[in-house]
Amino acid sequence: MPRYKAVISYDGTNYAGFQIQNNAHTIQAEIENTLRRINGGKSITIHPSGRTDSGVHAKGQVIHFDYPHERDSEKFRFALDTQTPADICFLSVEQVDDEFHARYLAKEKIYHYHVDLGQSPDPFKRLYSAHYRYTPDLDIMKQAAKYIEGEHDFSIFCATGSAVQDKTRTIHEVTIEKISETELIFIFRGNGFLYKMVRMLVGTLLKIGNGQLPVDAIEKALLNQDKKMTGPTAHPEGLFLMNVSYK
Repeated sequence: MPRYKAVISYDGTNYAGFQIQNNAHTIQAEIENTLRRINGGKSITIHPSGRTDSGVHAKGQVIHFDYPHERDSEKFRFALDTQTPADICFLSVEQVDDEFHARYLAKEKIYHYHVDLGQSPDPFKRLYSAHYRYTPDLDIMKQAAKYIEGEHDFSIFCATGSAVQDKTRTIHEVTIEKISETELIFIFRGNGFLYKMVRMLVGTLLKIGNGQLPVDAIEKALLNQDKKMTGPTAHPEGLFLMNVSYK
């Protein structure tokens, strides 16, 4: 059976996350329902580069699936794009080698996290950024972010519920930018991320920026697996999976 790779974008607001669940509206269920209709009622399972949680968005999620016969890639993309809900978009579809795997062969991922710093929450940003009513110190957060970079055991920044045994990851770069007077963006680039890891790191960085934790809190948290040196898990709506790279 030919294998296809697709790059998809979605608004996660109205979904209980990516992974299919009983009695829940999910991204995977919607895409598999569409594939089943196109495939004459026969089920097809999709495999993502990783799962996103309820309310989390993606601009460059990657999936793969096996289809019973070959199809023109652009016509296939158009069929999937027009038959999935408006909040799920198929950016590209291509036939790939049978050995390709969206999750196991991923080499790098980039996540963005948006924070609304307005005095009151912006109603037009509420679904795509997390409101933070304090003004954190940007320079202090940039200093703190350097402790994230490199290879570390990120167990302390992994939420309970993860089945992953090896929690060592390499983070290549963390940048924090003020893109307007009232909006911050955190950018994380690494070889992989754990369950809620980005949101836990953002929550910690904001707490450092607000003076509630020392600038070296993340270094201490990683070195000693010390929960007291971490902040709360940031809300899901600010998080976007932007890109997944392959060798």
